[in-house]
Amino acid sequence: MITIKKTNEIEILERGGKILGSILRKVGEAVKQGVSTKFLDDLAEKLILDAGGVPSFKGYGDGNPFPATLCTSINHEVVHCIPKEDRILQNGDIIGLDVGMKWPNNKAGLYTDCAITVPVGCVDRQILELLDVTQGALQEAINFIKPGVFVNDIGEVIEKYVESRGRYGIVRDLVGHGVGYKVHESPIIPNFKVYEKSEKLKPGMVLAIEPMINLGGHEIEFNDNGWDIVTSDKSASAHFEHTIVVTESACKVLTNPD
Repeated sequence: MITIKKTNEIEILERGGKILGSILRKVGEAVKQGVSTKFLDDLAEKLILDAGGVPSFKGYGDGNPFPATLCTSINHEVVHCIPKEDRILQNGDIIGLDVGMKWPNNKAGLYTDCAITVPVGCVDRQILELLDVTQGALQEAINFIKPGVFVNDIGEVIEKYVESRGRYGIVRDLVGHGVGYKVHESPIIPNFKVYEKSEKLKPGMVLAIEPMINLGGHEIEFNDNGWDIVTSDKSASAHFEHTIVVTESACKVLTNPD
């Protein structure tokens, strides 16, 4: 069942979301040739702690907890890649930056989540188009969401938009999700058409919408560390994400920066 957040909780999520969006923008602005992914991770963690929040990815998971604040996925890496001191950005790379935060750091704290993919230096035109398509797919979904919409219809909107822009692989084994009380909540939100019945959206529902689109096929696989997810065919992948709340007539993005 999808949880419905109270008015005061949505206010907290909106304040925290704006902070997180601003943090992600600053981290994105620090992306350049010669920078390590560990540097970006350290910056994200400092900004979150300075803002009175808690990194929600660091320590997430049982048995093999995620060891960092920021997911830093380069080129054919899709999501959840662990930052490292020796992962140095090169001209022509793209890097997906995914970050979550609990804010404020007390019992009232709630979770938001957002991601962007950033080019490094001079990037191939096809890759830039991939970024544009993925970001456009996210915006199409945001424009579509309103009360009464079925959750699974969001994926159909994303799929139709992506297919209208060319031949791309829409990742099928990873999905968007509910968020707020936890890092991940119900429902799952596929980025492609699903025929099964699903819940209708209602005001107060908070969702993380996150298309993940590949330049090649949709297939993915895990690296040995259990976290890094990459495209099976080594094609480039892009990822954009916002946390949104369903309003009385549409939806509102919570993770837009100030």
